Amino acid sequence: MNRDELKEIIVGPVAAVPTPFDEDFELDLGRMAAATEFWVENGAVTGKSVIKVAAAMGEGPMLSDNEWPHLLRTAVQAARGKATIAFGIHYKDTKRTIEDAKRAQDLGAVALQITPPIHNDPTQDDTLRYFGAVSDTIDIGIIVYLNPWFTYGGIETETILKMADLEQVAAIKWSVPEGVPYEDMTKFAHIFNVLDNSNAAVRCYRLGGRGWVGTTLASYPPHDLHIWDLLQVGQFEEAETLYHEVMDPLTEFYVKVCKRSGGQGRMDKGMMELMGVPVGASRPPSLPLSAEEMAELRELMLSFGWPVQG
Repeated sequence: MNRDELKEIIVGPVAAVPTPFDEDFELDLGRMAAATEFWVENGAVTGKSVIKVAAAMGEGPMLSDNEWPHLLRTAVQAARGKATIAFGIHYKDTKRTIEDAKRAQDLGAVALQITPPIHNDPTQDDTLRYFGAVSDTIDIGIIVYLNPWFTYGGIETETILKMADLEQVAAIKWSVPEGVPYEDMTKFAHIFNVLDNSNAAVRCYRLGGRGWVGTTLASYPPHDLHIWDLLQVGQFEEAETLYHEVMDPLTEFYVKVCKRSGGQGRMDKGMMELMGVPVGASRPPSLPLSAEEMAELRELMLSFGWPVQG
């Protein structure tokens, strides 16, 4: 696929879906298949959203090289060609990233979210060569993941503009580096699909963006898909209100529960359990939400009008 084709399918709310584990913290592929079917049946299909497997929020960095291929294959097979399945590659050098990229492509992923090789202490030129080398070896899409909160994880606007020559780079996951105005995305939004990662979905869209990284699509797809529909018909105020009515209290809740135990997927896993699609707990040292935290989360979700099951 070329960039124009990829930009048609890497759009809308992007779900960093949880990785299901059993009671021994081993992969539960049956639950992964069931969860994928739930997402597809509730509208998370190609052209409207992206299902991202083994992302950071999906505990991708905690998976072994023997585990993630089984997880990805399960999601691809369960989606039955109806969804855009992306795969997350984290913090690896060029050689290992290319190996993973080729394998993910062979397993059916149509896009890769790739993080800069931060542990190699890359310069901007190193980062450009890194993404260029991957682009040259695959036929599927690349979502460039800016990590400005990590040393060497940020990517300057000028470097992003140079990626126009990398055919498989189709999207930029936009987290604004310190000192850079959010509006800098307008310099490259005509080249790549910009996906907001700063809790500013509506702002991003109005500046030419084509989606956002959501924390609710995995648990209740109709919410995010409704916001996407509102954006596409220009109902920005209604979309903004709906987005923040849910995102703001969930963000506040997430910050609070992370004081007891970290782990990016803990809240998402709690939400999915409450929606009747359990995916198990996060791997240690992260702790599952407590009974009190689950009760508070349940009340929050009920206040959104969601059909809570648990």
